[in-house]
Amino acid sequence: MNQMSVQDLLSSELSENVLTLTLGAAPAHPLSRAMISTLHDAISEAAHSPDVNVIVIYGPGRIFCAGHDVREIAAHRADPDHGRAYIEDLFAACGELMQAITMCPKPTIAVVEGIATAGGLQLVAACDLAFATPEARVCLPGVINGGFCSTPAVAVARNMSRKHVMELALVGTPMDADWAVSAGIFNRLLSNDALLPYVRDFAQQLAQRHQPAIALGKQTL
Repeated sequence: MNQMSVQDLLSSELSENVLTLTLGAAPAHPLSRAMISTLHDAISEAAHSPDVNVIVIYGPGRIFCAGHDVREIAAHRADPDHGRAYIEDLFAACGELMQAITMCPKPTIAVVEGIATAGGLQLVAACDLAFATPEARVCLPGVINGGFCSTPAVAVARNMSRKHVMELALVGTPMDADWAVSAGIFNRLLSNDALLPYVRDFAQQLAQRHQPAIALGKQTL
């Protein structure tokens, strides 16, 4: 298995107190064990940085994030325990990442151009806000593959009604961006040309707000 550097997994840009974290390992931007660790480190560092007031998580292209790295999971089936220790560590680390994003004192914004599926949708749901293009889609495909997306559904269920999340989890096929807005997972849709400029301006506006109040307000909510 090829080892990717931190730069391959995640790039960052800080401008006017807004930190943009762009997911690497295109096109799927999967939540490999290394990606989870790298993103968690970046979120933790930003949470304590006086230079960062807002965090943007961007998965460019047709796939925002495809969830866990299925090739990495498959490779660990050859382990003596058939991958059990790896899976337990992977899911624990992923849960800690999602909690770090949700509990971060800085506002977090997901920027979605394509599909967010399984753990990728969990990543969107963990953020405070999410803006997307009309081409974006959301999916909890576990049942299609003989499982159930129970772990991602926890975060997703905190964004939408029980019936909406059950529809996602039971059907397993992608829902379009209009459905995602009406269900509560996306805040709004913008054209491909307008998405990034809108998020940049919106994030810079948030970055000018009173940060101690935002941190306390987030904790309260």
